[in-house]
Order: sequence, then C-alpha cells, then structure tokens
Amino acid sequence: MSRTLQRLALSGTILLAATLLTACAGNAGTAGTDSAEAVDPVGTWGDVAATDEPSLVLGDDGSLTGTDGCNRLVGSWTAEADTVTFVDVASTRMACEGVDTWLSALATGTIAGDTLTVLDESGDEIGTLARTE
Repeated sequence: MSRTLQRLALSGTILLAATLLTACAGNAGTAGTDSAEAVDPVGTWGDVAATDEPSLVLGDDGSLTGTDGCNRLVGSWTAEADTVTFVDVASTRMACEGVDTWLSALATGTIAGDTLTVLDESGDEIGTLARTE
C-alpha cells in the first residue's frame, strides 16, 4: 500500500509540474509588456505606385523595401506590440531636387489602426504612412 501511495503522489507531482510549465509557456514574452495589443506591420505603407512619394513594404520574413520618394531603401524590421524597429536600413544617395526625403531617417515606428507613425533615432516623429495593403 505504501508503494501505491508513493506512485500516486509522484504522479500527482509530475502532473502539477507539467500543468505549471504549460501555463508559464503559454504566457512567454508577456512579462514587462503593457496592455497594448500586438499589431501586424506586414504589408504596404504608402503608395508604392507614386515613385516620388515615400512608401515601405514590410515583408512577413522581416524584410523591408521602399523609397523615401527619391532613394531606394532596403533593410529589415522587428516588432513588439505596436512598435516597429527598423534594422540595418541602407539607402541609395541620389540627389533629388524638390523631394522631402524624411523617410530615410527612420529608426522606429508605431502603428495605430492603419497609420504607421515613423520616428527618427531621437524618437521624434518625422512622418506618417497609411496602410495601403
């Protein structure tokens, strides 16, 4: 009888540990985050057909392509909640008269609805892009 009770106690302990581990794994990555819901930044921001206007295409593989209205942009991005971080963005350096190339200074962005607000390295807003796709 003693051996049966030990097996039941051990089985109960293992079941409890597995339940706790499953619960913790289900909440991975939420510690330290606020209540902001995660948004999907994948898609087209701005009008890619207007070659003299800024636009970005954020791929589901983390790739970034776009234009600041003059220069081509390539790089990658990551996202957490409603914030997008632009990583290793490279740009051509053409001189385009009369074009505001604000997008080439991108560092991060926040998404609210269908609007991507682009921030520079100082955290200052430098422009917005509407989701088009």
